[in-house]
Amino acid sequence: MTKTPTSRKLTHRELNAWRAFLRAHSTITRRLEIELVAEQGLSLPEYSVLVTLVEAPRHRLRMTELADQVLLSRSGLTRLVDRMQRSGLVERLRCPSDARGTEAVLTNVGYQRLKASAGVHLRGVRQHVTSRLSNDELDQLFALMTKLG
Repeated sequence: MTKTPTSRKLTHRELNAWRAFLRAHSTITRRLEIELVAEQGLSLPEYSVLVTLVEAPRHRLRMTELADQVLLSRSGLTRLVDRMQRSGLVERLRCPSDARGTEAVLTNVGYQRLKASAGVHLRGVRQHVTSRLSNDELDQLFALMTKLG
């Protein structure tokens, strides 16, 4: 019986690359989260929802689309949007094209909060990621992540 590529053990090189990827992702996102919460009282998932909505047509998305874009389960996004709605950052409206659907809509308060938080987040991205890499390395990182995603 031959082993398929999916059932064989990872090589030392594969395992090291995988662990380095996980460690870097975890470390960077934790730092970005800590900075956003400390300086703006906004979590990284909340920031991600605000960015996604500001980039969406009419600053609104169906909840299912939003969940897919911010990489959260539908139930996880529902809980997050509930909290954000209580804070006035977003509101939920019936989808005009489908009465069964609901859209998350960016509010003026949410837009202002995003503007206030963007500097903190972008500074963190630069400090923890882009300033540590050369232009060639940034191009390589982009190519690799595009290939994986």
